[in-house]
Parts: sequence; structure tokens; C-alpha cells
Amino acid sequence: MSDWSQGWSGDNGGDRHGRGSASAQPEGARVMRQVQRGPGSVPGQSAPPHGVPPQPAYTDGYGEDPYNNGYNTGQVYGTPGGGGPQDPPDGYGRGPRPAPNWRRRIKWTAITVVTVLVVVSVGTYFWADSKLKREVDLSKVIERPDGGEGTNYLIVGSDSREGLSDEEKKKLRTGSAEGKRTDSMMILHVGGNGNTMISLPRDSNVTIPTFVGSESGKTFQGTGRQVKLNAAYAEDGPELLVRTVESNTGLRIDHYAEIGFAGFAKIVDAVGGVELDIPKAFKDTKSGADFQAGKQTLNGEESLAFVRTRYAFARSDLDRTKNQQKFLAALASQTATPSTVLNPFKLYPTMGAGLDTLTVDKDMSLWDLGSMFWAMKGITGGDGKSMNMPISGNAANGNLQWDTAKVKTLVDQLKNDEKVTVSGD
Repeated sequence: MSDWSQGWSGDNGGDRHGRGSASAQPEGARVMRQVQRGPGSVPGQSAPPHGVPPQPAYTDGYGEDPYNNGYNTGQVYGTPGGGGPQDPPDGYGRGPRPAPNWRRRIKWTAITVVTVLVVVSVGTYFWADSKLKREVDLSKVIERPDGGEGTNYLIVGSDSREGLSDEEKKKLRTGSAEGKRTDSMMILHVGGNGNTMISLPRDSNVTIPTFVGSESGKTFQGTGRQVKLNAAYAEDGPELLVRTVESNTGLRIDHYAEIGFAGFAKIVDAVGGVELDIPKAFKDTKSGADFQAGKQTLNGEESLAFVRTRYAFARSDLDRTKNQQKFLAALASQTATPSTVLNPFKLYPTMGAGLDTLTVDKDMSLWDLGSMFWAMKGITGGDGKSMNMPISGNAANGNLQWDTAKVKTLVDQLKNDEKVTVSGD
């Protein structure tokens, strides 16, 4: 006897795949029949019991379906268009990946690079600005001449031993004398009609004018005392040196820059040495110079000896200033190159070495300092004029006497920012 009620037997009304069906086709995978959308019944099927709403009728696929109007395919599985699980659309429903937007990528890469450069540049500016020693007060200089066209820098190389250990002083042959003296002095004129660099021999004969002491504030009356130019620096520092240069030339000095032994030697070592072509061998026990003729690369110690040597030359200080200008040309050319400027491992040590011992006036900005450097580079590289202060011979005290007439013409040309026609030894 069957456990199922008569109404739910396996032979019930064509529903061969209903519950209890013995068909091999699983219920979940069969195809749904067309659904009848209106009242009525399929011919051959008994009417539903009283009170039961009409149920949808299904065809079994073996005859014409009078209710098939194409409204519903009845497919249980699959996708629109007839696809099935074995045939998913491209990208599993996401569609093809869009092509890269190269214009957008390039734009944002450029913005990122520019932002990084701006941040690095601003950081470098403030770092360098914080290291500048603005210690020279030109407002203490009295009775100053009128200014002219262009900008005039007084550039000094001192024998300051600040920052040197006892071992370094011995190695560089700087001695241990107290105070500071000048080994080199130059006027750099930067103007619209060409830049000019004029070396001032340290043995130049000058008159010490009336001045106000940079520390004491006391006024010292001029007595006509004649000394070597470097004595003015030794007596009362940069302010008196500027006062003396202005008084003896009539040219107003706008900015002052000074570098000591330590900074000079470290700059050379930071850029990996400086290549020079030395035409004739020379040796000097006082400076430590011992050079053979020919091309060679000088390190910091050797470079300092090269620019300080004067006793090995017939014209002493005049020949030394020529060597100093020659060395500055080589140093500037090697420093302002992409291999140094674009390499932070060389740029920052080089800048740091110079800034650590660089002393400037209180009004000097990094812009002014940069202008000075590029003008020096241009002049020593051949774009401009470099010369010694015109000399007429020796004064009665043995010092080098300037040629008064030529100096006046030179100063007038500089003041008016004209092309310099005066020459010096």
C-alpha cells in the first residue's frame, strides 16, 4: 500500500518529475514549462478541486503549446543571450579593462616631480641661508663714496684658522698665529656691460683714512699713514678694509665676502680635486708648494699651497694673484657642472664646506651670493675681464704703488658700467 495520498501519487496528472518522481532528470536542472497567463486548463488535465485557485499549466515539450507566446523562455540557468555557467562573459561581468590614460599619468608624474623639486629647492634655500655668517656691518663704514651702476663685491681670502684642528694646521702649513690676515683681495664688478675682476695685491701701498673702530666705536683720525693693504684688515677687520679700499679708489663697495683656509681646502676636496695645467715647476717651503710642470689634479692641501705661494716667483705678489685667478677659473668651472649641481652627494658637501667658513655683510642675500659666484665663474671662464690693479712701480717704503691715472679711469668706467679698457699687470 502506498504511503502517498492518491492525489500525490507518482502517476498524477502528467507531473512526472514532481516530488517522488522516479525520473533520472534532477529537479534543479529541468527546464521550466511555459506558464499559462490566464484562466483555463490544458486539455486532458482535470480541473482543480473546488476552492483551489487555478494553477499554471506546463507543456512537456512533446506537442504544440497553445499558450506559448514567446514571453518567457523558462530557462532556469544561464544568462541573457543563452549563455551558461561554462561560458561567462569577458571579465566575469566587468567588461574589458579600459586602456591606460597616458596623458593623465604623465600629467600627475610631472606634477609630482615639480612638487618634489620645489620642496627640495625651498629646503636647500633655508638650509643655506641659515649657514651664512652675516657678521660684517658696512653701516659702520664712514665717508663712503657715491654709488654707481652695477654691483661691486669685495672678495677676501683670509688666513683664518677657524675650524682647523692642530693637526690640520700643521698639514696645511697655516701656522698658529692669532687673529686673521688677508692672503688675497679682489674687487668684482657685476654690470650690464660685462663683468670685471680686479685683484688687489696684498703689498699695495695705501693710506689709512679716518675710521670708526668696528668694536670700540671710537673715531681714529687719519694721519696719512701709509701701509700695505693687508695691514688695514689686520688692524680692524673687514670694516676698515672696506673703508680703506673705498678711500683709496673712490669706488663704493656694495657687498663683502670672505672665506678662510678651512673652507677653501674642503671645497676642493668636496668636488674631488681641481685639475690645473702648471707651465713651470716651482717649490716653496713656506707654503708647502712642490709642483712639477704639466697637468695634474690638486687636492685641498695642494690647492691651498698653490694659491698662497709668492716667494717662488720673481714678481712675488703680482704673480701670486695671477695664479689665484687661474685657480678660481678651474675651481668655478668644475664646481658649476651637472655632475656636482645635480648630485646631492657632491652638492651639499661642497656648499656646506664653503658656507661653514664664509663670512658676508649683513645685507648679503643668497641671491647676491649666487650672482657673485656666477659672475666669477663667467669671468674666470673667459666671459669678462680679469686683471690686476694697475701698478706704476714701488713706493718709497717698498710697497707696490698703484698707477693713479689708470686707477681713476678704471674707477670711472666701473661707476658708469662701461666696458673696461684699462689693463693691469
